Amino acid sequence: MSHLLEVRNIETYYGATIAIRGVSFDVTEGQIVAVLGANGAGKTTVLKTVSGLMDPQKGSVTFEGHDIQKLDPDRVVRMGISLVPEGRELFPFLSVRENLQLGAYTRRNHAETISDLEQVFDYFPSLKSRASRPAGMLSGGEQQMVAIGRALMARPKVILLDEPSLGLSPKLVKEIFEIIVRINRDSGTTIVLVEQNANVALQVAHYGYVLEMGRIVMADSAQALLEKDDVREFYLGIKDKGVRGVRRWKKRKTWR
Repeated sequence: MSHLLEVRNIETYYGATIAIRGVSFDVTEGQIVAVLGANGAGKTTVLKTVSGLMDPQKGSVTFEGHDIQKLDPDRVVRMGISLVPEGRELFPFLSVRENLQLGAYTRRNHAETISDLEQVFDYFPSLKSRASRPAGMLSGGEQQMVAIGRALMARPKVILLDEPSLGLSPKLVKEIFEIIVRINRDSGTTIVLVEQNANVALQVAHYGYVLEMGRIVMADSAQALLEKDDVREFYLGIKDKGVRGVRRWKKRKTWR
């Protein structure tokens, strides 16, 4: 396995305010990598910097050996990185099908696009029966499905997922994360998953980073992070149960 994406010492500002400082991490091809942290830790800024929506003042972002930190977002998409933004950001008055088709705007092979649309409907069967419905009329969970499907329509090598569980019921969160695992397993698509919900993120991820106040403060395999006292207490709400208790809890998971 090789590092598909490398981020080195990036610093990104909102005006005069620094949002992330000296952030470095690697994303290995074919893995799900979780970036955890509380609200305001800088997680969304990291994804915006990688996707080209924001330019870092310092540092580099390398994808498949090419520096991409100064490229426009459409160039980043064409290279193989798709962002599923926080809040979905769909076109509410366009149909589900039209929103999905917009994800393929960089592509020219019509037959492959139709095939990929059917693949999206296979991942999210409820969207097929709602294909002609305006996206703004869908539930929050269905809108998240459209946002993920739209990213898939670009045939990305990396999907950047920003808070996919936000505002969803536990049942819908489970459904969405099962699909995330399936996408990674079936197509080998690499996924960078930004989440406040460390519980579900670490259950599906291979590796994880913890971000606090714009800095990476912890990095390890997902299993190791689940067993760290600090992560259990501050992100999972587990106190004084020990490693054995966490392992028993992990055995109940079904997503990996």
